[in-house]
Amino acid sequence: MRFSSKFANTFSRATRAKWAVVLTFLVISASSTLTASAAATDTKDDVKKLIKEAAKLTRAGLMPEAEEKLRKALAIDPNRTDTKVELAYVLVKQRRLGEAYEICYPIVLAEPRNARARSVLGAMLISAGQFQDARRVLYSAIALDRNEDLAWAGYGMLDFYENRLAASYANLLQAVYLSPNEPDYLFALAQVSARAERYKEAAEAYSDFLSVSKSTDADRRARIIGLISFLKFLGGVGNLYVNGSNEQTSVNFELVGNRPIIKLRINDNEEPLRFVLDTGSGISVLSEDVATQRKIKAVAKGGHARGIGGDGRFAIVYGLLKKVRLGDVSIRNVPVYIRKFHTDGQSGGQTVDGYIGLALISKFLTTIDYGNLTFSLTRKESDRKEFTDSNVGSQPLRLTSSGFLSGQVEIQGVDSKLNFIVDTGASVSVISDRVSRTEGVSLFSNDERLRVVGAAGVTEDVPTFLLPKVTFGTHSRDSIMAIALDLDTINEASGFEQAGILGGNFLKNYKLTFDFRNSKVTFVPVKAEKE
Repeated sequence: MRFSSKFANTFSRATRAKWAVVLTFLVISASSTLTASAAATDTKDDVKKLIKEAAKLTRAGLMPEAEEKLRKALAIDPNRTDTKVELAYVLVKQRRLGEAYEICYPIVLAEPRNARARSVLGAMLISAGQFQDARRVLYSAIALDRNEDLAWAGYGMLDFYENRLAASYANLLQAVYLSPNEPDYLFALAQVSARAERYKEAAEAYSDFLSVSKSTDADRRARIIGLISFLKFLGGVGNLYVNGSNEQTSVNFELVGNRPIIKLRINDNEEPLRFVLDTGSGISVLSEDVATQRKIKAVAKGGHARGIGGDGRFAIVYGLLKKVRLGDVSIRNVPVYIRKFHTDGQSGGQTVDGYIGLALISKFLTTIDYGNLTFSLTRKESDRKEFTDSNVGSQPLRLTSSGFLSGQVEIQGVDSKLNFIVDTGASVSVISDRVSRTEGVSLFSNDERLRVVGAAGVTEDVPTFLLPKVTFGTHSRDSIMAIALDLDTINEASGFEQAGILGGNFLKNYKLTFDFRNSKVTFVPVKAEKE
């Protein structure tokens, strides 16, 4: 704009100086605003980058590294709830459930339409074994956003643990459809497919898992490669655990070291073998010495399984028994682990040849009567109906990812219920070392130390506790001896936290009937049974 000379002359030097200051201020302010805006954009981009990097690390199974990225993102912007939610998820995967809850629950309250936060809270509740609460939370997450893949996966795992395999399979398929490159979903789908006897599909899902997983755990990959080989083998065998004779049987057992030992025959050999009835094992186990003697060869192998004792690991070798005869019942095509057995001194001076796992007996209504020392199997629907109609005092059971039976137990001195594996193969009950350190339990420690023999070897000098009262359902026992062990190896594969093992020193006081189809067990005190 050009000023007229008259106007220019009247525009005093003082006025021009004043406007020069104003214009300079405006330029500086604009520059500052642009700089601040650019800085905010850079900060936002930095946080997004860190969250994205953390997601890649989480999928690769590198949880400490993912946590570090997310904490850096929160240091930049402490108010971003999406960062907090993902941090809570990483903490859940590390089984740091208390920390995850403290982060995630306030977000769920403050943002009632945040489906991702609800899904992470649901995953945390599953890990804690709070299944009813988890189901409600996950249902609300799906109602808010039907594309929330973590909620579908959580729902699928709930169904898996509660033995609703068809629903579990369908929900996990939906999770994989929504997020096909998420390794956890593929791994869970493989587990469900295997338990549902879809062996070829399970092998494919495990193969897909390996193709998308960037896990640096070489032994885990070796373990899964061996499992894929075994599943492909089973897919060519046909049906497993086929009942080839009578629908029911009852046999006597020895009770040695609080463990039921049952005689059975394998393949066409008439010489009986001594097997421990082991509800703490998903698959049956055969001694490598017996496998050599009976010329039972490995059909697949790879990696190491995790167990109690020794260094916590043992080599995985798979075999297949053509036939197992238990009393009048004959069962064909029985998969087994083949492994070295460690001397336990609890078998009446005789060796133990194997362990009867849950999969072998799960198609039957199964009764273990510690009072009369009898073990019974039945597939008759009339017997099952009579049991179902009369089992008013039955207690629910859950199946862990690794195939254990789990129920809720109360210990005097601990306020909340705890998940315990129900294990007829354990001579003595167990509490986790975490539980043993709590104020309500540490008071009951003993001076006595024990030698513990597990699947992975021997552990010496194990601390013991005399628990004043242990309750399962409506049944309680006083003064129960328990040993304290690190159960991390079990919890890494169980899917939800196990705080202990309910062993033979508790179970021997009852007649137990397991309804695997409906995931229930009844306890009848043996004295009351005799009366």
